[in-house]
Amino acid sequence: MRYASGMLDLNPRKLVKVLPESMRETAILRLFGLAKIPMLYLARPEVLELTSERAEVKIPLNRMTRNHLRSMYFGVLAIGADCAGGIIAMKLIDDAGEDVSLIFGEFNAKFLKRAEGDVHFICEDGKAVQELVRRAIASGERESLPVRVVATAPSKSGDEPVAEFTLLLSLKKRARRGN
Repeated sequence: MRYASGMLDLNPRKLVKVLPESMRETAILRLFGLAKIPMLYLARPEVLELTSERAEVKIPLNRMTRNHLRSMYFGVLAIGADCAGGIIAMKLIDDAGEDVSLIFGEFNAKFLKRAEGDVHFICEDGKAVQELVRRAIASGERESLPVRVVATAPSKSGDEPVAEFTLLLSLKKRARRGN
């Protein structure tokens, strides 16, 4: 991924090396949001877990993220699904050192009940995403994979889902400039 902006290197992974390990992925996600997707930054996502197999991202329910019924606004739920569904791929792409574009081609949601507390977004499709990244780098063509994200509000509903999402993760290796 390219983060450079003019002469200033805005690679979040380089900027957060001084932070404790437990805070790094959250800082990287927020810096990415601040630089590229301000709405993501405003939702204040926190990375609770990020491995090559699983991602868990929390978005707090607060004045900025709730609707008129005091539950999480559906647009913010979509932001959380986007984060959990894409963060594994972002990390794997960065680790591979390749220039790969990431986008979601489709977005399907089932809103099951009101999210009346902080919401945890969980994606456990890491192994399939690893293979997708490998295929996209090897082929140079657009490769896609549906990823599933489950949202829960543990403080109010325990492990019972408040929403379920399926996003079509689409990756393509960018051609090197000057070739």
